[in-house]
Amino acid sequence: MKTEISLEEIKEDLESKKSSKKEKKEFAITDLPGVGAATAEKLKEAGFDTLLSIAVASPGVIVEASGVGEAVARKIIQTARSKLNLGFESGDEILRKRENIIKLTTGSKAFDALLGGGVESSALTECYGAFGSGKSSLAHQLAVNVQLPREKGGASGQAVWVDTESTFRPERIKQIAEAAGLNSEEILKNIKVARAFNSDHQMILIDKVEELIKEGAPIKLLVVDSLMSLFRSDFTGRGQLADRQQKINRHIHALLKLAEMYNVAIYLTNQVMSRPDVFFGDPTEAIGGHIVAHGVTYRIYLRKGKKGSRVARMIDAPHIADTECCFVITEKGINDLE
Repeated sequence: MKTEISLEEIKEDLESKKSSKKEKKEFAITDLPGVGAATAEKLKEAGFDTLLSIAVASPGVIVEASGVGEAVARKIIQTARSKLNLGFESGDEILRKRENIIKLTTGSKAFDALLGGGVESSALTECYGAFGSGKSSLAHQLAVNVQLPREKGGASGQAVWVDTESTFRPERIKQIAEAAGLNSEEILKNIKVARAFNSDHQMILIDKVEELIKEGAPIKLLVVDSLMSLFRSDFTGRGQLADRQQKINRHIHALLKLAEMYNVAIYLTNQVMSRPDVFFGDPTEAIGGHIVAHGVTYRIYLRKGKKGSRVARMIDAPHIADTECCFVITEKGINDLE
């Protein structure tokens, strides 16, 4: 009998520990002070559907999103922060986390080497260049390659294409897929395309991508082609430049958050301008100013090379030297020079 009682006690003790752990894990937004079902719904509609998103928000933003008072908003944020471990991480912990980073192949070994293995997830990769330099061609190639298994340079995932310049061509996707021996119909089904008509619409579509991921869609690539086109048309003249830059800054940070939270590779194309004060060398420069330059993780300049080739030059990267490589765009897609 003693043995049976001790076993029962052990079982009860284990169950209580499990339930207490479960309770800690299941701390919901509605458990925050001053947050009922209606307030939680308002917060979720405004994009604050996790404790982390609330913990890193400012009181003013929470007030605007939920309609609560500033004192209550501060209490909500403080409680959310206390429930999360928002401290520092050691370098070796971050290194271990980076083992989950995915590298998408471009189709060219030289281009992959330039990028340190391919287009990286949890990062923003921007390619800028004049028309015909290969920006959209690379986007089509990546939309196919992301569906390959990881051992072949893919992510076994889906792609989302935010089209601001009407550049997406399903015929090109079909051509690349068939050249690689893939089922073109299945490849096309796994690419979600949305046409954006102004900068606000473009920003809303990024929120929609997050909703798709939360619904279970295995999205591993987001293409925005192009990043600045609609901002350039919506804001004209120097008088609107500050407003434009503030808005693009919010957009860049929303993209960074999406990339890091869901381990998504984000590929951005960008337009260029010609600097009139450059008398020697290439006057081509990406638009968007310092906001875009500082916001993206990898910045690559594409231009036309000799005999129909393309040249990619690494302009900025956290850990990759400024180097160049050549590649070609053929009917089969992006390939190395012979």
